Formats: sequence, structure tokens, C-alpha cells
Amino acid sequence: MNLDSLTMFIDGEWRGARSGATFDSYNPATGEVWCHVPNADEADVNDAVQAAHRAFEGPEWAGLTATARGKLLYRLGQLIADNAETLAQLESRDNGKLIRETRGQVGYLPEFFYYNAGLADKVVGETLPLDKPDMFGATVRVPLGVVAAIIPWNSPLYLTAIKLAPALAAGNTIVIKPSEHASASLIELMRLVEMAGFPEGVVNLVTGFGPSTGAALTAHPLVRKIAFTGGATAARHVVRNSAENFAKLSLELGGKSPNILFEDADLESAINGVVAGVFAASGQSCVAGSRLLVQRSIYDEVVQQLRDRAASIRIGDPAETNTEMGPIATEAQLETIDRMVTQAKTDGAKLIHGGERITDRAGWYYSPTILACDSHQMPIVQEEVFGPVVAVIPFDDEAEALRLANDTEFGLAAGIWTQNVGRAHRLARDVRSGILWVNTYRAVSAMAPIGGFGASGYGRECGIDAVRDYTDLKTLWINLSTDPMPDPFIMR
Repeated sequence: MNLDSLTMFIDGEWRGARSGATFDSYNPATGEVWCHVPNADEADVNDAVQAAHRAFEGPEWAGLTATARGKLLYRLGQLIADNAETLAQLESRDNGKLIRETRGQVGYLPEFFYYNAGLADKVVGETLPLDKPDMFGATVRVPLGVVAAIIPWNSPLYLTAIKLAPALAAGNTIVIKPSEHASASLIELMRLVEMAGFPEGVVNLVTGFGPSTGAALTAHPLVRKIAFTGGATAARHVVRNSAENFAKLSLELGGKSPNILFEDADLESAINGVVAGVFAASGQSCVAGSRLLVQRSIYDEVVQQLRDRAASIRIGDPAETNTEMGPIATEAQLETIDRMVTQAKTDGAKLIHGGERITDRAGWYYSPTILACDSHQMPIVQEEVFGPVVAVIPFDDEAEALRLANDTEFGLAAGIWTQNVGRAHRLARDVRSGILWVNTYRAVSAMAPIGGFGASGYGRECGIDAVRDYTDLKTLWINLSTDPMPDPFIMR
């Protein structure tokens, strides 16, 4: 990959923006520019969407059987497996995620393509037991058309895979817009798409900024579905843009996910889960367990153990395999985290650990931070930080834990730590979240749906439901009678 001239992938061709405009991409570990990316405008976006529309209607793609589409997806999965180290290195350098984590994510990435490859020829309709004896009824699922995929900077390859694989399995074409902060790994992914043999125009990638490139894509009249992962502010623009063409939407937004520790929990396992839930990826995860609810009888012990663990986290270069926490992906996000923690202390939160930028090294680093909060109404408890910050709140009993867990506008994920099977089932039923883990955290699978309630969005990614979400349902009526059509003015 030539870092001086990264290019977009439109209609099977590698090209820059028509205007020639580019923008800088920064390495979060150093704060320095490391590559230049095309800045697409409305004309470039139109080129990509028109290419996807032609491909959707063209025989090279539309004429393929579902089984043949599945084989292409399987081939792409194999190519990702063969090029996993290159993809992992690019993503780690571009967004600052630990190389040990990007290797793990990319290592699992082929499974999303293998799984959806197997689903491609199994997305079926139903025959309908109509109450009309002379009629045959059935449903079939048909692809939507052009899909726009808007990808954030925290896990570009993973968050692309869970959109790209089911969209293609269902027979759609796609235009991908990565975050302006992390485009490189997805450009490399397009090289593998090309190698896999997908027809020209089936998969396209444009790079640029949300208010220009993203807006042109999500408002384009030929886009039939928008799959968006990101923040609520941008999502509101996407929703408004989708109204222009009545495009379907799936929104995977933020969270303020509760991690609930009961006194009967296996504390060693639970503390590991808390650390994984909020400090892994430097807290830059939609499912981060950033509200830690702890039963009062073990509160002091949990806080002390968590403080000890936070103090021992190895912070450093994400390219080094012994690093446990790397930088924040953007300087703007670093400033947001610092501002929110400072305000939390002003609001009365007690600082247990961290709470400051790390300034003895280049790049955008923030210390793992623990805040003890007496009030559940503090902004630091209610608002998503998207950084390595956990707010710890005590509770007395199961009823209070449930009330606190549900006291949020979000509903993406939650964790429960208990050895009481009945309690686990009760809370799994009653906690309002789209994903709920019991005695584990941040587990994912190609087969398990991902999505949230409330301000965390709607729609689901992963699993067979994701493929169905990339289809429309068509109902067939076939007249079996040999008699003439009856009175046309009576509905029958």
C-alpha cells in the first residue's frame, strides 16, 4: 500500500477524488500524520452509488445464484485469513488499537464471511395456508438494492464485516464510507474484495467526512438501506437524510452499559470482566461496561481490587504485544474524555485512580480512570464517555440493582456477575438491553445478533436476522382456478 496516495474503490477501479482533494490521517500513538486519504465530494459519491445500482441490476451479480454469491463470500473470508497480519497492522496504526486486539479481531473476521456464505442460499420465504381454496400463496425474500454502510473509527474491519457479509449474502450491492480517522484498513480490504472476484460495482468505498461525503451518501435517492454505527448526533442526521428516499435503517449507537456485581460473584472472574469491559480498547467500545454497579457488602473490596488492576495496566505503544492499553484514537476524543472527568470531579465524584492525560510520551493517551459516584444522576454516570473511565455505584439488593441498571436512555449491553441461577435469569429478562452477558463480557459470535434498545439504536447485526434485514418480503398470489376472474369490484 502506497501511503502517499491511498485511493478509493469505485466500480472496480482505484481512483482519487475527482477534485484531487485529500486529507491527513494521524497515528494516535505518535500524533503524527502517517498517510493521506482522498476527500470525496458529492460527485464521487454519486459515481459510487450509480456503480452499485448498475451492478445490482446487471447480470454479472443479479444473475448469480445465491449459492454462487456464497462461494464469493467464502473466498473473501479465506483471503482475509491469508492477509490477517497486514490488516491488523494497518488498523492498529490507524486507530491506535492494540495489535494484540486487532490480531484477535481480524483472526475471527473470516468467520463472519463463512457464516454468511452458508446463509446465502438459505434465506427463504414460506408457503401460506390461505383461506382461499383456489389460490396458492407464498412469500419470498428479495434484496433491497444499494446499501450505504457508515463505519466508525474504533473497529473498522469488524464493524464493516458485520454489514458487508449479510448485505452481500442477501444479494445487495454496497457503498462503504469509513471514518475519516481510520480508512486505511478498509482500503486494504477492498483489495481483497477485488481479488475474491466480485463483479465490478458490487462493493465500493468512498472516503471523506461525515457532513459532506456521508451526507451525500445517506441522502442519495438510489440508496435503499443505511447501516450506521456511530454516535447519536450523526445518527440524527442519517435518520433525516433517510427520510428523503424512505431508505431502511439499522442504527448501532452508543451505550452506558451496566456491569452488575453481586456479593456471590466469583470476584477474580468478575474483576477480569470489568477490566475487559471498560479498559480494553481504551474504553472506545459501544458496549463498554462503563457503569459498574456493586453490591454494598463487597463494594470496598471491589474498588480496591479494581484500583490495583488499573494501576498495573501497561500503557504504551499499541504495536508492542505486551502493551495492555494504547492511545485514544483522536485528539478531539482525548479532550472530550478529559473534560468529562474534570466535570465529574466538580460534580462530586471521588477520583479513585487516574483522571489525567499521560504526557510523558508522544501521542494521545489517557490514564485508566475509576470514579466513585454517590449519585446515579451525575452526567458521568448517564452520558457515554467512550474512553477508559468507569463510574462505580453501590447498591443494596437485586431490586435496586435492576432499577439502577435501567435508569438510562441507552440499552445496548449489560453484564451480570452472580452464582445465583434464578437471579441471573430474572435480571436477564428484566434488564433493558439488546445484549446481556452473564459471568462474561464482550463475547461475540457471527451467529449472535448485536443491537440495542432506546438511544442505543434499532435493527440487528450478525445472525440470520441480519441477512433478513437486508431483504424485502414479497407476497405471491397464484390463481389455481380454471374459472373466469370473478366480479372485479369485490375484494375476495
